[in-house]
Amino acid sequence: MEWLSYLLVLICPLMMIFMMKGHGGGHKHHNSHSMTELDVKMNNLQNENEKLKKEIADLSTLIKKES
Repeated sequence: MEWLSYLLVLICPLMMIFMMKGHGGGHKHHNSHSMTELDVKMNNLQNENEKLKKEIADLSTLIKKES
């Protein structure tokens, strides 16, 4: 029964090593593409934000004229 406790103690670090290795496997290759994609998405969001601000300003001007 004593070997069972040693086995449990040894299994925990081994499982952690394999789980950590599997978790970070493809991140290095993916990061170069993700930064470019993030820049494009950020620019798209900024452009859309500017359009929405202009629409809000136009609508508030229209509401003030009607009042």
